[in-house]
Amino acid sequence: MPELPVAPDAAAVLDVPETDVEPLATVLRTLRLTRLGPDEFTGTSVPQLTGRIYGGQVLAQSVLAAAATLPEDGDGPRQLHSVHGYFLRPGKVELPITFAVERLHDGRSFSTRRTHALQQGKPILSLISSYQEDQPGREHAATAPPAADPESLRSALTLFSEVDHPVAKFMSSTAAFDIRHVEQDVYLRGAARPTDSQMLWMRARSPLPAGLTQLQHRALLAYACDQVLLEPVLRRHGLSWRTEGLSVASLDHGMWWHRPLDVGQWLLYVQESPSAQGGRGLGIAKIFDTAGAHVATVAQEGMVRVPADAEPGPRTEEREVPVPGPDEEWRRPSLR
Repeated sequence: MPELPVAPDAAAVLDVPETDVEPLATVLRTLRLTRLGPDEFTGTSVPQLTGRIYGGQVLAQSVLAAAATLPEDGDGPRQLHSVHGYFLRPGKVELPITFAVERLHDGRSFSTRRTHALQQGKPILSLISSYQEDQPGREHAATAPPAADPESLRSALTLFSEVDHPVAKFMSSTAAFDIRHVEQDVYLRGAARPTDSQMLWMRARSPLPAGLTQLQHRALLAYACDQVLLEPVLRRHGLSWRTEGLSVASLDHGMWWHRPLDVGQWLLYVQESPSAQGGRGLGIAKIFDTAGAHVATVAQEGMVRVPADAEPGPRTEEREVPVPGPDEEWRRPSLR
């Protein structure tokens, strides 16, 4: 097979449409990576109270960096269809991130890339992503279950705005996505009835700018989904994001995009946790659009620990606690 031509030299900054509406504007700016060379890019981070980089951000940046190295062979763009990555170290928001891309394979239909996200020369994420030309083939898909209309459900943004706490105020002003749980959320207290499944709706908080490509929609889905994937683990064990001593960190992330999607429209997450053991829990989500199309599937294992796990004897469920005051502890979900 003749060697495919490499991607042409790109502009110094990756082309991502901009908006002046915050907080989405800040997220889109972080996706506008600066190209340092044919296979090297650099980027910044969304501010976080913890000082640690949000995992979904570096996932989204990594797939965009990899896609900027794809060949143009005249058969149409190769679309992102899967990623498999490991979070290796906590990232620091005040430091730049370097994205080093390795061109593993360019075939007739598929391209594969490895991306290392680096800070101070050390990898914080190692990810392999795959891209495919649009091709015909056999089809089947999961069916979306019945779910309450998202417009009838309470937004997490409403909850955050009503809580007098620094973390809630930060999330109310910086959350770029609107999340609406079909069941009781687990932000402030554990589920009244422990179960290993949940459903929620999510979409961008404000209208998206014109010109976003399907690749960029898929990257934004990777950005958004990381914050909820381990919630079924918490729900199964009666835990909440406020559980005393709770420690949560994403360990790895697998994601498959099946069909075109729009993160500016409501997407239904049908989630479950089939297993937890050894301080690790597995979260899986099937994602559907409002027409019922199965657009993506995600799996993530994360560290989920509470101090009681180190003590002998039976586990106790989290006691119900009041809404936190300004000096009480409350964690933001899914930060690495």
